Amino acid sequence: MRFLSASVLALVAAGLLTISCGGIVDPSKNQMESFSGEVTPQGFSSHPFKTDRTGEISIKLTALAPLNNVPLGIIWAQADSNGNCVSVIQSSVANLNLPAISGQIFSGNYCVLVYDLGILTAPETYTVLVSHP
Repeated sequence: MRFLSASVLALVAAGLLTISCGGIVDPSKNQMESFSGEVTPQGFSSHPFKTDRTGEISIKLTALAPLNNVPLGIIWAQADSNGNCVSVIQSSVANLNLPAISGQIFSGNYCVLVYDLGILTAPETYTVLVSHP
C-alpha cells in the first residue's frame, strides 16, 4: 500500500511538472524559422536557434540556387551560449523540399549547419526551414 501511494504521488508530481513547464508542444503549433546562406565548395554555414519548450523538430531545404538538384549536408547540433555548434545530434543528406532531419527536441540552444558534400564546384545559395517548438 505504501509503495502504491508513493507511485501515485510520483505520477502526480510528474504531471504537475509537465503542466507547469507547458508540456510538449504539438508539432502543428511549432514556429518556423527560415535561414538563408551560401555554401562554397568544401565549405559550410551555420545558424543558431533556441527553443524554450519540448516537442518535435524537422529540418528541410526549401530553396537552392543556381542548381536546385544538388544535395547538401545538414547537421543539427547543440550550441553553446555563443551559438557555436558543439555537439552533433543528427546529420543527413538533404535534397530540395524533402525532410532531412526530424526528431524530438528539448529546450535549449541549437544550431543547424549546412555544408558541401564535396560535390559543389561553385557557391550554392540555400534556404533551410527549421520547425521547432
